[in-house]
Amino acid sequence: MTSIDYAIGIDIGGTKVSGGVVDEMGRIVWRARRDTPERSKSPRVVEDTIVSVFEELMAAVTDDRMHAGPGQVRAVGIGAAGFVGADGATVVFAPHLSWRNEPLREGLSARVGRPIYVENDANAAAWAEWRYGAAQGESHLVMITLGTGIGGGLIIDGRLQRGKWGIAAEFGHMQVVPDGQRCECGNRGCWEQYASGNALVREARSMILAQSPVVQDLAALVDAEPGGLTGPLITQAAKAGDPTARELLAEVGHWLGVGLANIAAALDPGRFVIGGGVSAAGDLLIDPARDTFRRKLTGRGYRPEADVVGAALGNDAGLIGAADLARVQASEA
Repeated sequence: MTSIDYAIGIDIGGTKVSGGVVDEMGRIVWRARRDTPERSKSPRVVEDTIVSVFEELMAAVTDDRMHAGPGQVRAVGIGAAGFVGADGATVVFAPHLSWRNEPLREGLSARVGRPIYVENDANAAAWAEWRYGAAQGESHLVMITLGTGIGGGLIIDGRLQRGKWGIAAEFGHMQVVPDGQRCECGNRGCWEQYASGNALVREARSMILAQSPVVQDLAALVDAEPGGLTGPLITQAAKAGDPTARELLAEVGHWLGVGLANIAAALDPGRFVIGGGVSAAGDLLIDPARDTFRRKLTGRGYRPEADVVGAALGNDAGLIGAADLARVQASEA
C-alpha cells in the first residue's frame, strides 16, 4: 500500500488553537482543538498549547486511528494570527496575542521533531482557497478573513505575496476612519474596528447597555448581560430573522465593501474571497458588501469588477493552507 504524505496544520487565533492532519488532496483526516490560554496568552503558554495539539495529532497518525491509510507526517505548518517575518520563523507582532519578535519556529523545533513553517493565518487561508477552494484557477486573488480582527492574503500568478518584510496584505490595519476607534495595533480607525467580529459584537453590546428597545430580542438571548453576546449568537439571530441582528451585519458588510473598494483601487484583483468566522452569515454579510463595493469602486461603470464570494473551506482554510505550505516548503528544501 502506498504511503500517504501527510502534513499537520495548526491555526492559532485569538480564541482557539485548531489543528488537523491534512492529506495531499487538502482533506483533513483528523482534528484536535484547544482554547487559546487566557493567562495573558504568554508565548510559552501558547507554545505549550501548540505542542499539545501536535502530540494528539501525531498519536492519531501513529496509531492509524484515521483509517485513511498509512503515512508519515512530512512537516508542520503554523498559521499565526499576526505579522510573520519573511524568514517564515518569527512572529513579529500579534495584536491579539503576546508575541513580539517571537522566534516561534526555534521555540517549537526541538519539541516537535519535524520541519516547521510559520505563516500568517490569512496567508495560509488564501493559499488553501486558491489550491482547493473558492479561488481555484484565479490568477489574482485577495483573501479577507473576518474573525476577531481582519486578516488578508494576496496571491498573484500562483505566488503568495508576502512583501519585503513578510508583512504584506495586513489590510485590517488600513485606516478607514481618521481618529476613529482605537485598535489593538495602537492606531485609530483601522478597518478591522468596523468590519470584524469584534466590531459586530461591540455595537450589539453597546445597544444593550444603552437599553435600546430595538435590541430587546438580542438582549433576551443573554439575559440582558452584554458580556454573554457573541458573534455566532448575533449571526444565528439574524438568520432567524431578527431585524436588529440583520442591521448590525449589514453595517459590518457596508464597511467590508468600503475596504474592498480601497483594495481594488490599489491591487485590481479578479476575485475577493471572504472567510473567517463572521463569513458564516453568508449573504446577510456579503450582499451589503457587494452593494457598497460597487458604489465605492473607483471608475465604477467603466471597468471590470472583481467577484466577491464566500470562502469554500470555512474555518478550516487556515490549517489546510498552513499544512499544504509546509509540505511544499519541505519538498523544496
